[in-house]
Amino acid sequence: MIKIMKYGQVPNSEIFARVTPVVDVASIVADILSDVRKNGDRAVLAYCAKFDKAELDTLEVSKQEIDEALSFVEPEFLEILKAAAANIRAFHSRQVRSNFVIADKPGIVLGQKVTPIEKVGVYVPGGTAAYPSTVLMDTIPAKIAGCPQIFMVTPPGRDGKINPAILAAASIAGVDRIFKVGGAQAIAALAYGTESIPKVDKIVGPGNAFVAEAKKQVFGMVSIDMIAGPSEILVIADGKSNPVHVAADLLSQAEHDRLASAVLVTDSEELAVAVRDELERQLPKLPREEIARASIENNGKIIVAENLMAGIEIANEIAPEHLELMVGDPFAYLDAVKNAGSIFMGRSCPEALGDYFAGPNHTLPTSGTARFSSPLSVDDFVKKSQFSYYTADALASVADKIAVFAEKEGLRAHGRSVTIRKEGEV
Repeated sequence: MIKIMKYGQVPNSEIFARVTPVVDVASIVADILSDVRKNGDRAVLAYCAKFDKAELDTLEVSKQEIDEALSFVEPEFLEILKAAAANIRAFHSRQVRSNFVIADKPGIVLGQKVTPIEKVGVYVPGGTAAYPSTVLMDTIPAKIAGCPQIFMVTPPGRDGKINPAILAAASIAGVDRIFKVGGAQAIAALAYGTESIPKVDKIVGPGNAFVAEAKKQVFGMVSIDMIAGPSEILVIADGKSNPVHVAADLLSQAEHDRLASAVLVTDSEELAVAVRDELERQLPKLPREEIARASIENNGKIIVAENLMAGIEIANEIAPEHLELMVGDPFAYLDAVKNAGSIFMGRSCPEALGDYFAGPNHTLPTSGTARFSSPLSVDDFVKKSQFSYYTADALASVADKIAVFAEKEGLRAHGRSVTIRKEGEV
C-alpha cells in the first residue's frame, strides 16, 4: 500500500527520497564497446545471437521488410500514427531557430548561423516491447532540424524481425536507414561505425541500464541527448479532484518499471486516503500488476501539504519528469513551476496524452535533472556557429583596449596579434 506523509511532520529526507538504482554494468559495457570497436559487424551479430537470440545474416532492414510491415499494421493504427506525427510536427516546428546578424556599428558584422547535425542515431527499445511513439518523438524533431541522415537501431525479436508498428512509425517519421541491433552493442556501432552501420554525430533515445551506460561511456566521441533514469510522475491535486482519475494517472507510470516513481501531492487529507484506497482497487485490474505494485509500494508516496503553493514548492524540489496540475485553474500555478520536464494542465490532461499524441516531446529529463535540462527538442539536433567581421578601421578603434585586456591575462601575443595590424606597426 502506498505511504501517506504529512509535509512538515516527517523528515525531508523521506519526502524527497529518490529512487537510486544500483546497477553496476560499467565493466560489461566497456568490454562490449571495445569488442564492437575492434570487430565491427562480426561482434554486433554475435551479440544479437547472444542477447536477442536472433541469428541474422544482415543487420539492415530492407525496403521489402518495411513494405511488408506496413501491410501488417491495421489501417486504423496507421492513421493514428499519422495524426500523432502531425501533432508532433506542428509543436516542434515552432522551436526552429533562425540565423541572425548584427550590423549596427560601422565596419562590424556579428552573427550566428544554425546548422543541422549531419548524422543522427535514434535508439528505440524493442524485442518483446514496441514503442512506436519513441520513433516519432525522437525522429521528427531531427527531420524538422534538417538533419540529412537519420539512422535507427532497435533490437529484433527471436525471429530476426522488427515489430511492424516500429517500422511503420519509422516510415512515417522519415528514418533513412534502420538496423536490427539493440543494447550496448547498438550504441557502440553508432558511436564507432561498423561495416554496415555508419558512425553518427549524436545518439538519442531511451534504453535499459546497458544502453544508458553505453551512452555515458561514448559521450565525447559523440553527443547524446541525456541519461534516462526510471520514469516519474508527480500529480498535484486539490480536494475537488476525482480520486479514480488521480490513481489511474499514478499507475500509468508505475506500470513502466519496478523502479518508477509515482507521487501525489495534495492539500486534502480526504483525497489522500481516497486515492490510496483507489490504487488498491485498480491495481488488480492491471496486466502488469506485479510491476506497478512494486513501484507503488516501494517508491510511491502521497504527500499532504498545507496548501497548493506549498505543493508546488515540493514539486520544484523533486523536479519530476512528468508533472500534472490537477486543479481547477492550472494556469494560475504555471508560473510558480520552476522544475519539471513536461507539465500537464487541468483535470482532463493525463500524462499519457503527452506520451502518444498531444505533440510536445515525451523524451524528458529524469532523476531531478529537470532542474537544469529540458525535453528533447529541435535544439538537440542543431549546432550553432558564431561569426565576426571587422574592417581594418573598426579593428584599429578597439586595438588598444584588447591589448590592455590581454596584458591583464598575461597573454601578450594575443594583444600583439591585434595591435600589429595598426598602420605603421611592424
